[in-house]
Amino acid sequence: MPAIRLQAARPDSVHDIAIPVASGGLGAARFPGLAAPATALGKAAAAAARFDGEAGGIVDFVADTGAGIARILLVGTGAGADADWEKAGSAIVARLLVSGTHVVAVDVSGTDATAANVAALASGAAARGWRFDRYRSRLPQKQKPTLDEVVIVGAPEGSEDAWSRGAAVIEGLSLTRELVSEPPNIIYPESFVERCRELEALGVEIEVLGEAQMAEAGMGALLAVSKGSAREGQLLVMRWNGTGDAGDPPLALVGKGVTFDTGGISLKPGPGMEDMKWDMGGAGAVAGAMKAIAGRKAKAHVVGVCGLVENMPDGEATRPGDVVTSMSGQTIEILNTDAEGRLVLCDAIAWVQKRYRPKTIVDLATLTGAMVISLGSEHGGLFANDESLAEELLAASRTSGDALWRFPLSPAYDKLIDSPIADMKNVGPRGAGSITAAQFIKRFVDEGVRWAHLDIAGMVWADKPGTRFDKGATGFGVRLLDRFVADTLEGGAGGQGA
Repeated sequence: MPAIRLQAARPDSVHDIAIPVASGGLGAARFPGLAAPATALGKAAAAAARFDGEAGGIVDFVADTGAGIARILLVGTGAGADADWEKAGSAIVARLLVSGTHVVAVDVSGTDATAANVAALASGAAARGWRFDRYRSRLPQKQKPTLDEVVIVGAPEGSEDAWSRGAAVIEGLSLTRELVSEPPNIIYPESFVERCRELEALGVEIEVLGEAQMAEAGMGALLAVSKGSAREGQLLVMRWNGTGDAGDPPLALVGKGVTFDTGGISLKPGPGMEDMKWDMGGAGAVAGAMKAIAGRKAKAHVVGVCGLVENMPDGEATRPGDVVTSMSGQTIEILNTDAEGRLVLCDAIAWVQKRYRPKTIVDLATLTGAMVISLGSEHGGLFANDESLAEELLAASRTSGDALWRFPLSPAYDKLIDSPIADMKNVGPRGAGSITAAQFIKRFVDEGVRWAHLDIAGMVWADKPGTRFDKGATGFGVRLLDRFVADTLEGGAGGQGA
C-alpha cells in the first residue's frame, strides 16, 4: 500500500502528476504548475478521450512538468450529488500501482476541495493500493507494485486532521483484509487471537475464553461446531471505552469467525471449498472496526466479540440429528452441520448479554448462500428487531459505501425452524434460507435489546476489482461499523472522509 503524505509543494524529483477535474468543468479547469503547452496537450487529450470529469474517469498523457518529462493524469471527481473524491483517489492508484512510477503528486490547489474531500481522496488511494502478495515468491516484474507514495499537494486547512481519522479506518480495514486473506493453515482460532493482540497497544482490552471456559459457561452450540477440529475454539473479546464512563453499557459487535468451513459431517462439495477460508469475514470486520475506532480514539464504549472455530469432520464431530444445549438453555436439533454460523453466533450473543448487558447488538456473518442468491455482491443483508436501529445502519451504509438492503422478520418464518424434539432446529426449508437463519439468531436476543443481523456472505470477497479494492478481501463492514459508531455514539464525529 503506498504511503499517503500531505504537503505544501510538489516533490523536487521527477514524478507523475494527477490533477482533479470536476464533472463538466474541463473548460475552466486549472492546471497548476504546468506551462501552456502541457495544459493545451492535456485538454486535447481529454477531448479525444471524451473525458468530462466524471467520478473515477481518467485520461493520461506525457508532457514536460517543469521537473522533467513525466506522466500527467486528469482524474474526474464528479460534481454536486455525484461528487466522489474517494473514487478519484482509487482511480489514480489503480492506474499507477504497477505502472513503474514510484511517486505521484495529486495537486488539488486548483480545485475547490474541502478537507473532507482530501481525506476521501486519500482514503480511496490507500484502500485501493492494498495488496496481499505475501506468498507470491515469483511474481512477474510487471505485476509487482511500484507506487510508493501518493503526495497530496495544496490541501486546505484541516485536511491533516481529517485524514488522520481516515487513516485510522484504513488501518482497521487493512487488518480485516489481512485476516480474511490469510490461508487457513495460518489463520485459525488461536492465531486469529494473536493477530488481534496488536490492538492492546491502542488501548483495547483483550479477553480470551478457551474451550474449557466456554464449556463451563454452557456454550454447547458454539462448541458443537468446534468438536471435529484439532484447533481449539476461542471466544475473543475486545473492549474499547473512550467515554471515561465505566458504567455505560457498551455497544456490542458480534462476529462469526469460522476460520475454515468444510461443512463438517454435512460436507461441502470439493470445488470452491478453498474459499471457505473467508468464512470468518464477520469476525474479521469486527476486529478491523475495533482497531479503527480505537485508532482514532473514538468517544464511544464498544465491545467486540468474535466466536472463533474451525468446522471440520472427524470421529468427534457433531452429527446431523444431534441435539445440543446452548448457553441460553434453549435446545437445538442440528439437521445440517453446514448451518454452523448461527450456532456460533447464538452463544456469543448470549455471553455478551450476560457479561455486559448491552442495549444494542449488531452481529455480522458470512451466514448463508441464500443471501448471495438474493443480493449477489452488491449489498449485504440487514435484519433488525428495531426500526430506529435499522434506519441508523442504513444511513451508515449510505455514507460509508458498505451497502445494505433490509429483509423482513416475521413469525410466519419463525415457525419454519420449530423442531419436533427440541426447542428449534438449526435449518429450515430451502426457501427463505437467509430469513430463517436470522429468525434463529433472534431467539437468543434478550427482551428489550435492540439487535441487527448483517448477512455479508456476498460482500467480504471479490472476484474482480472494485472502487476500493483489488480482487480478494474487501474489508466490508469496517467502514460501516465505524460510521455507525460515529453517528450514533459520537454525534457524527466521523472517522472517514466523505
